[in-house]
Amino acid sequence: MGCVESSQGNGEGNTKKLRKPKAWKHSEPITRTQLRQMRDEFWDTAPHYGGQREIWDALRAAAEQADLRLARTIVDSAGVILSSADMTTCYDERGAKYDLPKYVLSEPTNLIRNS
Repeated sequence: MGCVESSQGNGEGNTKKLRKPKAWKHSEPITRTQLRQMRDEFWDTAPHYGGQREIWDALRAAAEQADLRLARTIVDSAGVILSSADMTTCYDERGAKYDLPKYVLSEPTNLIRNS
């Protein structure tokens, strides 16, 4: 029996350790409110482009989770297959692809923190 942090030596399968995306920068400095609006718009429209609503909900719950172990448990429980350890590309058990932009997974380096 494995645990959330277990991994195979070659890193294949769905045992990749979950991690936050690499640092990224928005085209212009944005506020936390603007980032929240971008995220809300993505999550509101994403299910309309394919995939299952339940998978999108699980991905959102995992993306908004600060604890990476709990996020990993969420995606595993939903049957999500991670193609990339940062969750930017995922698949469901039926093979539907789910692409997540970095702005729903982490904050930009040029986030304006005083708003």
